[in-house]
Amino acid sequence: MENKAITKDILKKAFKTLVTAKAMTEIYEKNFKAVSKYVHATSRGHEVIQIAAGMQLLPQDYVFPYYRDDSILLSIGMTPYELMLQVLAKKDDPFSGGRTYYSHPSLRDDDKPKIPHQSSATGMQAIPATGVALGFWYKESFNSEFRIQNSEFPVVVCSLGDASVTEGEVAEAFQMAVLKKLPILYLVQDNGWDISANAEETRAQDAFEYARGFKGLEAVTIDGTDFEESYNTLQDVISTIRTERRPFLVHAKVPLLNHHTSGVRMEFYRDDLEEARSRDPYPKMVKLLLENDFEQKELDEIENEIQIEIEKDLKKAFQAEDPKPEDLFTHDFAPTEITEEVGERSPEGAEKVVMVDCALSALEEIMRKHPESLLYGQDVGRRLGGVFREAATLAEKFGDNRVFNTPIQEAFIVGSTVGMSAVGLKPFVEVQFADYIWPGLNQLFTEVSRSCYLSNGKWPVSMVLRVPIGAYGSGGPYHSSSVESVVTNIRGLKIAYPSNGADLKGLLKAAYYDPNPVVIFEHKGLYWSKVKGTQGATSVLPAEDYILPFGKAWVLQEIWKQEDEETLSIITYGMGVHWAMNASEELDMQDRIEVVDLRTLHPLDYETVFKSVKKCGKCLIVTEEPSENGFSRGLQGRIQEECFQQLDAPVMLIGSENMPAIPLNSTLEETMIPSTEKVKGKILEVLGY
Repeated sequence: MENKAITKDILKKAFKTLVTAKAMTEIYEKNFKAVSKYVHATSRGHEVIQIAAGMQLLPQDYVFPYYRDDSILLSIGMTPYELMLQVLAKKDDPFSGGRTYYSHPSLRDDDKPKIPHQSSATGMQAIPATGVALGFWYKESFNSEFRIQNSEFPVVVCSLGDASVTEGEVAEAFQMAVLKKLPILYLVQDNGWDISANAEETRAQDAFEYARGFKGLEAVTIDGTDFEESYNTLQDVISTIRTERRPFLVHAKVPLLNHHTSGVRMEFYRDDLEEARSRDPYPKMVKLLLENDFEQKELDEIENEIQIEIEKDLKKAFQAEDPKPEDLFTHDFAPTEITEEVGERSPEGAEKVVMVDCALSALEEIMRKHPESLLYGQDVGRRLGGVFREAATLAEKFGDNRVFNTPIQEAFIVGSTVGMSAVGLKPFVEVQFADYIWPGLNQLFTEVSRSCYLSNGKWPVSMVLRVPIGAYGSGGPYHSSSVESVVTNIRGLKIAYPSNGADLKGLLKAAYYDPNPVVIFEHKGLYWSKVKGTQGATSVLPAEDYILPFGKAWVLQEIWKQEDEETLSIITYGMGVHWAMNASEELDMQDRIEVVDLRTLHPLDYETVFKSVKKCGKCLIVTEEPSENGFSRGLQGRIQEECFQQLDAPVMLIGSENMPAIPLNSTLEETMIPSTEKVKGKILEVLGY
């Protein structure tokens, strides 16, 4: 594609946008106390490089601005008034409905580039942005019709501050971009500062130099205050990405001419303000226009008109409606159509299989039916098919572009699903062990779980994260942990923890058809039913049409209400189900002990739980997690609060010992975690209270 010349129309549009962004910064400063009720940052000093990028983006493109990028937003067609609604956290803020900061955009307009939800965590946007590019790579590999009619292939632009490039998650994004040759531009704006720490203190090299370490990431460095250089360079780079489908990094040197944010004033720490002002892009832009047949009078008229409009817009924005209290409670999840159990759970003549085969069956059926579904993670590819063989044969059946290995990058595995979902895909992703989820928590918390809520419902993240969990067979401290309490504290996720294969298959189907992010904990000790007493995890293989909705607990062992006997409700999930069932059988108390399998931890079926506890009068919660400060302790308190009048004893709990890790030695492991014997003892204690 040949570069188009910078016309007078382009120059005029760029100048108007620069003047608008500059005027907005100035009016925010002029009305500092009123405007700064909520924290904001502006693009002052960065305007030219942002405008040069934004002017070249098309509606099919995706852009991931960061919190200083209001000039990008103006240049793609957002109005000053719309941005002011966000700076004042008004109800009609087009990005989040007053939920998130200024210049933290999310946009899904047909006539503008698409912007998935943006968090405040600097550098974190690199992974979701690269996930969009990975989604393009996948779709283009499988669908020759993906090219947009009479138009160009889309590109992804990820905007970063140079200081954020030191984040490890940015390196993960760069690694995948070059590994898969993804169509993404990392636009790095380098103003020499973090907040109060400068480049000399915090960076061994700038982003241009850093990019040399990623073979295949072509990088250029430019003066981001020079409109001609910025526009021409970006036009060349973006047109190359559209046609050659490979990653670039553009490093633009710019000054920071306003405060880091309204809450951190530049006078507190800056000693380079005069030097920075000498590189102001505004006088350079004026000079460029005067050299290209514009008159000073025309430029003055443009500025005066914009200034008047900006003042009107701010007055109007101050008067705009604030959110109402009830607005707090919308868009935590996108609505799902999966609300009832459907299909054949136990088809006549079907074979009984282990839990891992039920999962494999579900994924194979989904992937055969839905080309937008795919699977990636560590070692899930063709050679191994997962360390537990939970993905065996899938790559052979569906291809290496659809079932593929990733580098050891849990953050990328988790966070890339934001971008994949944004382009209409449904990824299944895995972390090998629950112990390995920690590097992915940042993305799970800041990007995945909050996207629907903070984008006001525009960008729910449709993904399924599979997590092998739990202790058995001397897995030791790095392969045995239970982490559900951490994950259940991340609002905005749906979470399953099945105890058997039929439930796992039905929940995987429900997870696929749910538009929200789902975490499924799959106990390693139940996968193959090799642990004594876990034969109950095997199931008749459910039919393809079987779907089990979230939020439906199962009274696995039901009893009648009894007036002359002490009865007990055991509330549990995962491996705890088998300890409870085995304990009640060995005590010969199946007629006095009701066992409720939660199946999903969020949403949680409180109705079934409370009904069982009120009927039985006594309650024991069985969990594999350490017993203190966890999910089950919270459930214990909720039951006590709701069922107090019907209880004949305190709600009790048995879990693992409260030690820092599960030791490798088998004797120590057995001492650490619950067992059938330990649960039997606790049952007798509660019944004897």
